[in-house]
Amino acid sequence: MNKKKVTFQRTIEYEVISALNIFHPQNWALLSAGRIEDARRFVVVDANVEKHYSTAIHEYFDYHHVEAKIVVFPGGEENKTLDHYLSIAHELDSFPIHRRDEPIIAIGGGVLTDMVGFVASSYRRGVPYIKVPTTLMGYVDASIGIKTGFNFNGNKNRLGAFHAPQTVLLDKSFLITLPRRHLLNGVCEIIKLAIIKDAGLFHLLEIYGAQSVHSHFQDEKSGIILDRAITSMLEELEPNLFEEDLARKVDFGHTFSYGLETRHEAHLLHGEAVLLDILISTLIAHSRRLLTNEETSRIFRLTETLGISLDASILEPRLLHASLTERTYHRNGLQRVPMPRGIGECVFLNDINLNEIEAAVNSLENWITIKHEII
Repeated sequence: MNKKKVTFQRTIEYEVISALNIFHPQNWALLSAGRIEDARRFVVVDANVEKHYSTAIHEYFDYHHVEAKIVVFPGGEENKTLDHYLSIAHELDSFPIHRRDEPIIAIGGGVLTDMVGFVASSYRRGVPYIKVPTTLMGYVDASIGIKTGFNFNGNKNRLGAFHAPQTVLLDKSFLITLPRRHLLNGVCEIIKLAIIKDAGLFHLLEIYGAQSVHSHFQDEKSGIILDRAITSMLEELEPNLFEEDLARKVDFGHTFSYGLETRHEAHLLHGEAVLLDILISTLIAHSRRLLTNEETSRIFRLTETLGISLDASILEPRLLHASLTERTYHRNGLQRVPMPRGIGECVFLNDINLNEIEAAVNSLENWITIKHEII
């Protein structure tokens, strides 16, 4: 047999930039990547964002004499589907753009940026795109990595790809219009990072978290929280962008939540499912003496301080165990469940059983119902 080996290395490089008021005519951030003269842009905007910023978006591109096709996407997990992927692809194909120097622009939450990213990854086998997250979830989590995709066959993000954006533009002024529930949805991802990686961030949330939510993350202290959360996330993502190592700290909160989201997609936000997972995992970690009584109580007190509402009625141990089993396929045959070892440190477990899940669910249901001290 005549065997030949092909080897090729490609550098992945993109920028994450803080840029306030990106629709101001004198702000060039949106057009900083790609050509501008006689240029076109294909822009996908979340429907909720379009309600607030439609005029500003159109005026921005008109001011710069850039021909833009604005496509409105409904957003929401229930719309992260093959049909909507094809709809965006059809719109794009009817408005041809240059393959390299007219990047697609995605403006919206994590669902939208995931969907548009997958369109960009597959259209002409890959075209550039820019992500502009408009939710806190997107700001600190969904938009700053390179994963793209949509839900398929009753499973979250089952079809997708790795496709790095050219640029991620972070404009925290978008958070001003977010409802409180959606702010808290993003806070849950910050809690995830704090518990599993950054004890200092956890302390900041204890002191300034509630105030930050109240200010819609517009004050000085909340800016520190956002910057620290993004730095922590990028520290974890950058050396493992393509998930060669399947033991990932940032998967904390994303094991049991998978089944909850799949079953209760219509009324459960991603961050809410993640927080339920975090609290179940916290109780399992405590039972294994990975967390002290005080550390466990601090985690539950933070949840109370932030005023996050949780629904105990959806906690089904067998569903959570089935979710754990499904994740072993995703993690190549091992559970690889991230667990806190103290606040700010992480270990991975491979032997969690149904009895542990049942015990944790019973404790969590009791706490949600009557809000007594968990320990």
